[in-house]
Amino acid sequence: MTGVVTKSGKSEAPAYHAWSPQEVRQALGCGPEGLSEAEAALRLERDGPNELAAAPGVSPLRLFLRQFGNLLILILLVATGISYVLGEHLDAAVILAIVLACAVLGFVQEYRAERAAAALARLAAPTAVVLRDGQEQVIPAREVVAGDLLLLSAGDRVAADGRLLAAAHLQADESLLTGESLPVDKKVEPVPAPTPVAERHCLVYAGTVIVSGRGQAVVTATGPGTEFGRIARMLEEVPHESTPLERRLAGLARVLAAICLGIALLAVGLGLARGEDFWRMLLWGLSLAVAAVPEALPAVVTGALAIGTTRMARQRAIVRRLPAVETMGCTTVICTDKTGTLTKNEMTVRALFVDHLEVEVTGSGYEPKGDFRTRDLTPVSPAHPVLHLAGRIAMLCNDAVLSQENGAWRVRGDPTEGALLVLGRKLGLAEERLRQEYPRVAEIPFTAERRRMSTVHDTPRGRVMYLKGAPESLLPQCRRLFTSQGEKPLAAVGRQVIARQAADMAGRALRVLGLAYRQLPELSEVTPAQEEEDLVWVGLVGMIDPPRPEARAAVRRCRRAGIRVYMVTGDHAATAQAVAREVGLVKQGQDSVLTGRDLSRLSDAELGRRLADTRIFARVSPEHKLRLVDLLKARGEVVAMTGDGVNDAPALKRADIGVAMGLTGAEVTKETAAMILADDNFATLVAAVEEGRAIFDNIRKYLIYLLSCNFAEILVLTGALLFGLPLPLVALQILWVNLTTDGLPALALGVDPKAPDVMRRPPRSPREGVFTRAVIALILVISGYLTLTLIPLFAYYWLTDPRGLGEPRQVLALAQTMVFAALILAEMVNAFNCRSDHLSLLTVGFWRNRWLVAAVAVSLALMLAVIHWPPLARLFHVVPLTLRDWLPVLAVALGLFPVVEAAKWCLRRAGTGRAA
Repeated sequence: MTGVVTKSGKSEAPAYHAWSPQEVRQALGCGPEGLSEAEAALRLERDGPNELAAAPGVSPLRLFLRQFGNLLILILLVATGISYVLGEHLDAAVILAIVLACAVLGFVQEYRAERAAAALARLAAPTAVVLRDGQEQVIPAREVVAGDLLLLSAGDRVAADGRLLAAAHLQADESLLTGESLPVDKKVEPVPAPTPVAERHCLVYAGTVIVSGRGQAVVTATGPGTEFGRIARMLEEVPHESTPLERRLAGLARVLAAICLGIALLAVGLGLARGEDFWRMLLWGLSLAVAAVPEALPAVVTGALAIGTTRMARQRAIVRRLPAVETMGCTTVICTDKTGTLTKNEMTVRALFVDHLEVEVTGSGYEPKGDFRTRDLTPVSPAHPVLHLAGRIAMLCNDAVLSQENGAWRVRGDPTEGALLVLGRKLGLAEERLRQEYPRVAEIPFTAERRRMSTVHDTPRGRVMYLKGAPESLLPQCRRLFTSQGEKPLAAVGRQVIARQAADMAGRALRVLGLAYRQLPELSEVTPAQEEEDLVWVGLVGMIDPPRPEARAAVRRCRRAGIRVYMVTGDHAATAQAVAREVGLVKQGQDSVLTGRDLSRLSDAELGRRLADTRIFARVSPEHKLRLVDLLKARGEVVAMTGDGVNDAPALKRADIGVAMGLTGAEVTKETAAMILADDNFATLVAAVEEGRAIFDNIRKYLIYLLSCNFAEILVLTGALLFGLPLPLVALQILWVNLTTDGLPALALGVDPKAPDVMRRPPRSPREGVFTRAVIALILVISGYLTLTLIPLFAYYWLTDPRGLGEPRQVLALAQTMVFAALILAEMVNAFNCRSDHLSLLTVGFWRNRWLVAAVAVSLALMLAVIHWPPLARLFHVVPLTLRDWLPVLAVALGLFPVVEAAKWCLRRAGTGRAA
């Protein structure tokens, strides 16, 4: 069996779609009675089972241990050990708990991602009907081998790729594989070798569904060799890329590691130069290093992202990877599928042409609600005789079933016939009642050659044939025209008008069907072919998979937020253009479109130039989608890719953030995606963008607060040493300040409400780090102010002994208590200042973040307890403060507010901060 793709997936399959059935059978060694059981067993042993083998997975233990390779986590583990050595066992336990929580969260996310290949395998059909030894057999799908004869019928999920040998009215739903929204007609005739996958009508593909008809196919590829298997291999080859937030945090961890080491060495060196005890200075330097490490950073980041995911879940957006929330905030490009994403994936009748009247039909999808009107919005009564007859033909010449399940309308059968049923319902007709009053007695099924379907019914006025089909197939058979005044001769002029109207509908990307009927003689002796002559023309029906009603507003909001939207679909160019115009993706006359053939022809440089004026990509393959994502990312864009089909999965994984549809999405697509829209609503992406921007704002607020406070502590402590002063804080006081200020207030900043201007900004540059010039300026101003006020405060109390204590140890304890209290109180004021890096606190509001108000109140209560409750005061080496002592403490702390407000005002004036 030369050229058959085996389990290794390395062989290149021949172009079976270009071969005749006889050539394919001969190449695969398959006779008219199928394979023998013995031959099938040999091939199963040689090629392996017909299933998608998942890539070798990583053990759960290894996944968990991998989390500890993060540099920031390693720093925190060192901080845990240092705290333990210093005797702060509770502090060490808290830091260790944060480390373990972050590791567990990371493990859960990676473990779910590893399940993507397994989810793809579950798409395979569980059983298959084959012909072996001349006998029809039902076997497990995994036992199907190359050369097997598959027997296909309506409702079957195809078990393996195959070349059709016979087909009778066969149609397949390939939307999950190719993006084609309509069932594909299958034929036996070969097609040229270069034909794209979506147009190889003589092939059937594993995982697709037979909608109607019957067929027989010889299996050409199994398991990894199928089109689904090819996508699975592409999925395995797409490497995991970290999000912008992950990359920035990794850089921050490296910077903090260097700072910690430098501070520890500097402190120890200064102390030794002054003759201090080595071990005492080492412990003090290590405690200072601990203060420099933001041990709450992972908890705040994870907490902020988790709060964001909770808010988004309420809006029907489910986040699978926490950093994806932040990534949405800096998204610059959305590549969206059409079918089921911008559209409802429910064929809908939009227009009719009956009795020389153009009628528009309102409503969308399968819900049978809508009205009829002319183009000038004049209402048309559903009781119009020609409309009424058109609805009757649409319902009776039909095999689909329309039903309501769990509040949603569903169609079983051909989507086109489902749209016709909905049309009849909108006209006030009921298919069950019609089928009782007009029982079907005969039918002539649709064929690709005839391009029409006919059904014969007994009616109160005798036997009638109802027909639907391609206008060019029906119109030549018609001799008369049905009007509101009855039947009239169909003249040449009338035929031209109908033909022009059909062409106009097709030009609007509508799928056009004609409707006709014939009153049959009581005892007809004519053949079926003759019965389909001498027909009466009724009208034209135009239908389309309509855009979602909310899609236009969502596209408009994305544009206002500075996000470009590209439609990337496997559907036809004309259909894609029509939908793009309806949702406002392109304007009339600006609907430039590139097809898959164009993409294959253009170089990367040429395609890059076309991206500026092209918003539609049609008839694309999975490889084309990957290429587009790669090209956009290479140009510095942050790319979000939405989709629902299996064909979208590799591009979703390659994109900065993959967004899958929850209702219509394939399971592998959901497992691959970073975010799932549970309601398939494109508009939900707007909420995701807003939440992502707010999350990043909160992380930045936290970092300004944290680093300005920590740098102030470092500068105050090392500055005092440089000036020859004693240590302003002892090790236990340093740890308490660090835990008090870096704890609850910092966590509260991580869940701060959205800023008023969050959706009035363009996307952040993908290259913009957390530390902008405004952020750095604020950190320097805050830490500089605290340094310039706290060192003089400490020096004054140490050198002048204003309370006349006399004993040096008591004087030092009072001076250290003043710094301890002033530092904590100033950092509480700073928490409110940091609620925005550019807006005044008066603009963002003092009370809007109730969590922050509560956190500050708790921290202040703890500070007062440490200073004024004797057991804690002795433990932390502090002394009670008098009212006179508290006045300079309050002055230093409250003075920070006008200083930061003035700095923000200067930054806004200079254009360094964002506009208010």
